[in-house]
Amino acid sequence: METWLEFGMMGLFLASFLAATILPLGSEVVLSVLLLNGLDPVSLVAVATLGNVLGSLTNYALGFWGGTYLVSNVLKVPPAKLESAQQHFKTYGTWSLLLAWVPVIGDPLTVVAGLLKVNIGWFLLLVTVGKLARYIVVAFVTLSPG
Repeated sequence: METWLEFGMMGLFLASFLAATILPLGSEVVLSVLLLNGLDPVSLVAVATLGNVLGSLTNYALGFWGGTYLVSNVLKVPPAKLESAQQHFKTYGTWSLLLAWVPVIGDPLTVVAGLLKVNIGWFLLLVTVGKLARYIVVAFVTLSPG
């Protein structure tokens, strides 16, 4: 964890960005380590949210411009994950993007949003709200006494 301290905000941004792509990474631990070492909570939450939203926007772009072929054959998103994300969209519509932060289903949701050409304004609003709320909760729990 010492490495994350060396990279500070830039490390958090990178971890948050990569965690929002199809790579199996998490950024909550990095955020918590930086919080516990006295860095500004508001700045950290903002940087983590920005990185994570931009990672989701990358997924959206891959779905939007790459289509099903790129998602399935190049990115190797398992058909079950893609089908699950599409089912969430059929059931809950665009509002399901509030769950873009949820492990396993979140990344495919953002790819499917691109495939379905979801309005970019709604995409950014809903994804940002969900991810910001998650990072606020992580920061609150990390900094809560006892």
